[in-house]
Amino acid sequence: MGRTIKIDPVSRIEGHAHITLHLDDAGNIDDAKFHLTQFRGFEKFCEGRPFPEMPALTARTCGICPVSHLVASSKACDHLLSVTIPPTAVNLRRVMNLAQLIQSHALSYFHLSSADLLLGMDSDPKSRNLFGLLKVDPQLAKDGIRLRQIGQTVIEMLGGKKIHPGWMVPGGVSGPLSEDSRTAMLAMIPEGLDIAERTFESFKDLIGKFPEEIQHFGNFPTMFLSLITPRGGLEHYDGFFRIKDADGKIVDDMVPLEEYQRIIGEAVEPYSYMKFPYYLPMGYPDGIYRVGPLARLNNCDFCGTKQADQALDEFRALQHDRPVSSSFHFHFARLVEIIFALERMKELLESPHILDTRVRARARGNNDEGIGVAEAPRGTLIHHYKTDDDGLITWANLIIATGHNNLAMNRGIKQAAEHFVDGNHLQEGMLNRVEAVIRCFDPCLSCASHAFGQMPLRIELHDSRGNVVDQMVR
Repeated sequence: MGRTIKIDPVSRIEGHAHITLHLDDAGNIDDAKFHLTQFRGFEKFCEGRPFPEMPALTARTCGICPVSHLVASSKACDHLLSVTIPPTAVNLRRVMNLAQLIQSHALSYFHLSSADLLLGMDSDPKSRNLFGLLKVDPQLAKDGIRLRQIGQTVIEMLGGKKIHPGWMVPGGVSGPLSEDSRTAMLAMIPEGLDIAERTFESFKDLIGKFPEEIQHFGNFPTMFLSLITPRGGLEHYDGFFRIKDADGKIVDDMVPLEEYQRIIGEAVEPYSYMKFPYYLPMGYPDGIYRVGPLARLNNCDFCGTKQADQALDEFRALQHDRPVSSSFHFHFARLVEIIFALERMKELLESPHILDTRVRARARGNNDEGIGVAEAPRGTLIHHYKTDDDGLITWANLIIATGHNNLAMNRGIKQAAEHFVDGNHLQEGMLNRVEAVIRCFDPCLSCASHAFGQMPLRIELHDSRGNVVDQMVR
């Protein structure tokens, strides 16, 4: 009789989830599933609220990447106002979004994944964490903390606080940048770049130790979705959609952000509270694609800054003539993006009008539907609202970066489990590798728990010994 192995909880990720591995009679992997077990429901309890409240409300979705929701939500509200916001406000929003990317990528690489890479996938789980990392490589651990601090400090200087800043508003931002803050931000960038480049070089030395993981950590053909600039460059704030297939062929290009429903469909499965977006023209689940740093670097023609473009060339050398397919290389792409973010932030802070005090356009609601799209650290984030004549929200839909990767994460853990897990001679390191696949994607699960259609609901009543005595399933 087949057995089920449950990995609960999945450790060193943001949020709560478990993995089930289903074995056949011979102990081989028959199936694998990634279960998001928390439920939020922001789309429903935002209904009835005045739309100007949406940036601050939806930012509460997450304590790790609230800035990403501020950006997407503010852009959706700009659309509702039907205004063009001042250029300086756009650039200041870009600076905060890049700071968010730096701190979030640093958290993922240094704090959550580097213990696997430096201590080993089979090392003692009691020391396979940040404290273990401090013992074997204290400089790298300190670098991670400092790099994250730089990103968080920039967010605080702009928004007044590191978590849930309310500074980004419909029509722009609530206040201009001061000369003192700009000077302080620029002073941190050389140190940040030194850390980013040092880490990038050390990571390239590490990846030679993981040929099996590179081959079997979510390494399969999918499409890639991301934003790009009008010239095909790396983009995190605006631009157009691009979708590229596994052979490098552009499937869909220069798609206006307001037309996302033409290319993205949404599905649900009964075992998870996370949606399964897919490329609509190919149907579900054939329309599988990936988002995030791996997709952004695979899709763009160039980064647009000197050192990041050099790093992009090295990224592309990982798999000549076609997009990089192994999800293990999300780590590589993440480090390239940190370099880009620091360089681009410097350019923006040195731009001539960055201290301009005209940073907000004011208007009443002039549209009854607004769509805002941006690149969060983990991938493309979409906010879509509808309002009534009084500007109250009547309908909201959020498509979260982590959700886009849901099909790929499920397929990735199955591929890793089939290669590494022996159901008859189970060892901890085997299961850690399955978890490590999920860490490559750097999921943010509190963000990704969102409603679409009939959501699954299962309530169990347990007795004092933990036995299930009754249950209700919807």
